[in-house]
Amino acid sequence: MNKLTEKVFERLPYGSFASRDVANLLPGSENSRYGLIKRAIANGEIIHICRGLYCLAPKYQKKSISLYALAQHICGPSYISLESALSWHGWIPEAVYTVTSVSLKKSKEFETPLGLFSFDRVPQNLFYAGVERLTDDEENTFLMAKPAKALADYVYLRERQWTGLEPAVESLRIEREEFQSVTSEDLTILMANYKNRRVQKFIKGLRRDLEL
Repeated sequence: MNKLTEKVFERLPYGSFASRDVANLLPGSENSRYGLIKRAIANGEIIHICRGLYCLAPKYQKKSISLYALAQHICGPSYISLESALSWHGWIPEAVYTVTSVSLKKSKEFETPLGLFSFDRVPQNLFYAGVERLTDDEENTFLMAKPAKALADYVYLRERQWTGLEPAVESLRIEREEFQSVTSEDLTILMANYKNRRVQKFIKGLRRDLEL
């Protein structure tokens, strides 16, 4: 096992790491560290995810990599939203093969050995309004949009002209019962957060249809 692989395995519990982590683990010249990284990649011990970001190969991972947690390392500040958030919450039946996020930066996609990650910018007053900090069964932590916020982001980015509950139910095959978890406070927060007219119309329609 490469010296770098050993250090990462011993010291970094989550498996993914950045160039700055390598500098902390292995003092010395940048060239020597880069050489270790290259050899570990060539030996199949480390996977290069994107510029400056890596993870251990599956056989060296103490636990599986969370793609949701990884997304926020690939491009941050960001939070999981749109189809990925709706799938996480169990609102949509279809499998989602791209990890979809909203970011403060320009829209961008990253095709990596672990999957496709997309990041889109959505203008809003408070970036994290309606976002929860969640932890999965393996203690991976990530930021996830609540369902109503994920739908608001969806309406904005997919340019949907939805006027309330029914278009969302029909287009995304969401069961009406799922909307019982949406609160009046959720919608009040979203109304104050988005200036886009399509999003405002959708939220107003949701409030009307849900009688909130």
